[in-house]
Amino acid sequence: MNVLPSGEQWTIRGGGYEATVVSVGGGLRGLTYDGRPVLLGYGEDEAAHAGIGQHLFPWPNRITDGKYTFEGVAQQLYLTEPARQNAIHGLTRWANWLRVDDGSDPAALVVGNRLHGQPGYLHQLDLRLDYRLDDGLTVTATATNVGADNAPYGYGAHPYLSVGRAIDECVLEFTASDRLEVSADRMQPIGLTPVADSPYDFSTGRLIGSTSIDHAFTGLDGAWSVSLTDPDSGARSVLTSDTPWMQLFTGEAVGRTALAVEPMTCPPDAFITGQDLVVLKPGESHTTSFAVAV
Repeated sequence: MNVLPSGEQWTIRGGGYEATVVSVGGGLRGLTYDGRPVLLGYGEDEAAHAGIGQHLFPWPNRITDGKYTFEGVAQQLYLTEPARQNAIHGLTRWANWLRVDDGSDPAALVVGNRLHGQPGYLHQLDLRLDYRLDDGLTVTATATNVGADNAPYGYGAHPYLSVGRAIDECVLEFTASDRLEVSADRMQPIGLTPVADSPYDFSTGRLIGSTSIDHAFTGLDGAWSVSLTDPDSGARSVLTSDTPWMQLFTGEAVGRTALAVEPMTCPPDAFITGQDLVVLKPGESHTTSFAVAV
């Protein structure tokens, strides 16, 4: 028996959209509308790379040195970004997820995973991802603390918006008040700086050109959206959410063919700083969602 690199494959269809979800990481291997890409995907015979379609539990982005203290106890995570000596993008991207719905709805599916305690994160969480197609794709992420102790928690996702052409030739539009400055060598947070009138101000929509972005943004005023538009064809892909943070990445790791738009419930180093960190008490759940549409 040959096992695919991304595990089991499940396809849902609805409203002109088609999405493929995989068991490795519960990730999203692709999303199209009437056959054109809305999100960057990867092949059935490939493993996920550059974070494409992955979900980031129980923290998004990076934890510098993988070290943090929670409720008076120092913890050391495995350094999963060894070149920068950071712990990156949580613990479940490569775990096997199971489909837990009955498969009766051709436009929806649910996958789940139990995250057990491990060095650096000694907590037990039940994780759930609900995918639904209608006037677009809505993804809802839920974490429930099934352990006996309080658990620090954050969530992020790593989809790449696509309109089928190089993003340098596309128009980007989003509004945020602040950008998180990071160090060039380790991507370590330095502090917030205003977006207005900076090279990262795309509030009126303009060509991305050669601008390189790999930063977290905040000051999103509740519900927010990021759109990527092909100015010639008019093709447009939009991601919306209400998380307090998002990361934008101009996709150098994928040849600038798509724009990573990463909703995040907290910023980098939240386990260290406590900023916007969720603390799940035993039995408590946290839910967040994002949507993608043309």
